[in-house]
Amino acid sequence: MAVSVLLDTNIVLYFLSGRLAEPLPVGPLAISVITELELLSFPALDAAGESTIRTFLSQVTVLDLAGPVKDAAVAARRTHGLRLPDAIVVGTASAHGLSLLTNDERLVRKQVVETRSLRLK
Repeated sequence: MAVSVLLDTNIVLYFLSGRLAEPLPVGPLAISVITELELLSFPALDAAGESTIRTFLSQVTVLDLAGPVKDAAVAARRTHGLRLPDAIVVGTASAHGLSLLTNDERLVRKQVVETRSLRLK
């Protein structure tokens, strides 16, 4: 089964902390390499938290910053004024033809790519 959804960092954090009121979509899921970096680079991350994140990362596809992703990220940043991490996430979704699952209201409002949100508890 092919990946069809890219998870934004906030969705992953809500999922890992048990704050989602809805389940993640069924099937293979992907994240951008920027999400991987954001998840693993929190200054207060302890060993247990890192283990939880690494277990999650082993269950999703991490999409790298390849040429088409870079081009789409640059275009999203220039056209929509996105912060660089958001532009990379949007560029990843765009370059791979994925919908973006995010609770970032700015990204949902801008609709740079198809976006969906999940309710929180």
